[in-house]
Amino acid sequence: MNSVIILAVIIVALAVIFDFINGFHDTANAIATVVSTRVLSPRAAIIMAAGLNVVGALVSAGVAEAIAKGIVRPEVVSLPVILGGLVGAIVWNLFTWYYGIPSSSSHALVGGFAGAAIAGAGLGAIQLAGFKKILLSFFLSPFAGVVIGFLVMSLLNLLLRNWTRSMVTKVFGKLQILSAAAMAYSHGGNDAQKSMGIIAITLYTAHLIPELHVPAWTKLIAAVAMGLGTSMGGWRIIKTMGHKMVKLEPVHGFAAEAAGAIVIETATHLAMPVSTTHVISSTILSVGLTRGPKAVNWTVIKNIVLAMLFTIPASGLVGAGCYWLVHLIVR
Repeated sequence: MNSVIILAVIIVALAVIFDFINGFHDTANAIATVVSTRVLSPRAAIIMAAGLNVVGALVSAGVAEAIAKGIVRPEVVSLPVILGGLVGAIVWNLFTWYYGIPSSSSHALVGGFAGAAIAGAGLGAIQLAGFKKILLSFFLSPFAGVVIGFLVMSLLNLLLRNWTRSMVTKVFGKLQILSAAAMAYSHGGNDAQKSMGIIAITLYTAHLIPELHVPAWTKLIAAVAMGLGTSMGGWRIIKTMGHKMVKLEPVHGFAAEAAGAIVIETATHLAMPVSTTHVISSTILSVGLTRGPKAVNWTVIKNIVLAMLFTIPASGLVGAGCYWLVHLIVR
């Protein structure tokens, strides 16, 4: 087995590890609200989310192709670049998970990959049109989440104004299971594809596939890895999103999850990678805002916004450093 194949195998293994970490880092995206409102036990919620993550990840590959082709020009990609980018993303993910910061695994991957590519081939390595589209989707999707979440919750407040609180809780305690399931499915459908894209460009760069596409087996391995990671549960971030941001009841959880699923599914259909973390954070925020500004913990929101702003440059710097380290070792 030559060195190129060995390095490609290492990268594929790390991509699977990244997907696993992505799963437990982002478990909160699918189940934080349904756990915080006590509609499902943590165990039941995680089992449901893990299974639907797998199903969602197997459905399409448009986002994977955007990651594989839209960040860095394929002709200048090297295996050390991919490896450096992955390590940068993993390091940032573990750092934010440890401190319970709901940062974006997607931002970390894009930042790490771009940083490593710039270190390896200069600014010309970046696929500007595709990179701009990805950045636009990253930063517009939270705003879409705020708008849609606010509209959904406002509509529910209007429709349910004559219901008793106990009736609302009883009905939406059941409906929230469906909204949490939709969120878990959409999370798997968008997030798992990012590792598929990294695996695809690795295989292409190593000349193990004749053209840049997403092989069927990569869908399965990425889906299973994310499902297993989700089954481990990211409790630190679940606590932040489910308890610290806004005090939620089942109807609020339903609105946040339904709005989040709408935004993410739309983005997946358009082959646009988004941060599922920031989408669900924004819908939780908007649901809280329907009850007034005092219903929201603005300190937590500030930390999330700071993480959103710093994740891409921070993971990019780590990715660049990792590229130089890998380059020195394997050259």
